[in-house]
Amino acid sequence: MFAFVPSPVGELLTRLSIWLALIAYAIGTALLLEPHGQARHRAQARWVWTLGCLFFLSHVVCAFDFYHHWSHDAAWRETARQTAQLTGWHWGGGLYFNYVVAAGWLADVLWWWTAPGSFDQRPRWVTGLWHGFLFFMVFNGAIVFGHGPVRLLGLLICAVLAIQLWGRTKILKLKS
Repeated sequence: MFAFVPSPVGELLTRLSIWLALIAYAIGTALLLEPHGQARHRAQARWVWTLGCLFFLSHVVCAFDFYHHWSHDAAWRETARQTAQLTGWHWGGGLYFNYVVAAGWLADVLWWWTAPGSFDQRPRWVTGLWHGFLFFMVFNGAIVFGHGPVRLLGLLICAVLAIQLWGRTKILKLKS
């Protein structure tokens, strides 16, 4: 087997799209956690969340085009190689978690735009589970499996969101 080597433009587009998705994820999540001016922040969050989703879907398209030549098997093998390199366990199943992020984020965005009232009324545990999963994926993708500057960006995003969530939790406890 051989690894596909993307063109410099392909590599740039793939990396840039995930950086922009991570930044939009962080801003959108931070806006959702912000307790003041919720109507305005929610409207801004929805736009940023939508952009983040589009950037992530662009990243998936770029990765499959420039790195895996539209082959699920090639993507699975590369995921397994990276997992084995890091953990010693040759398993490409992590690729399916990325599929869940793509489908779930798109569904989340579509739900928010087509039925905002229903979206706002969904159970807190659904929102918590979804955002917990996304945080887990960002942490693993950017920090555990990431290299170079994206690891620093991932650390910054995860730290800021954890601090903001901790602060939001303290505010909610004080209100009750």
